[in-house]
Amino acid sequence: MDPLTAFGLFAVSAMLLFYALEPRGPIYILGFAASCALGSAYGFLQGAWPFGLVEAVWSMVALRRYLAARKGKSDAAQ
Repeated sequence: MDPLTAFGLFAVSAMLLFYALEPRGPIYILGFAASCALGSAYGFLQGAWPFGLVEAVWSMVALRRYLAARKGKSDAAQ
């Protein structure tokens, strides 16, 4: 397996793992956002720019969800 394929497999596997763990807490949403960013990098590196672009958008959406979840958690603590 070439290094780019291994990187893509890691990125997509991490996305799946963190997506499944999201209900456990905001840190897993952040992990999902980061793995989407890795998936985006993989898409651009392999020349599949539509995949890279969509994953970049998913990364931003997940990052906003993380920030909202953190804010909601800190509001609940007060």
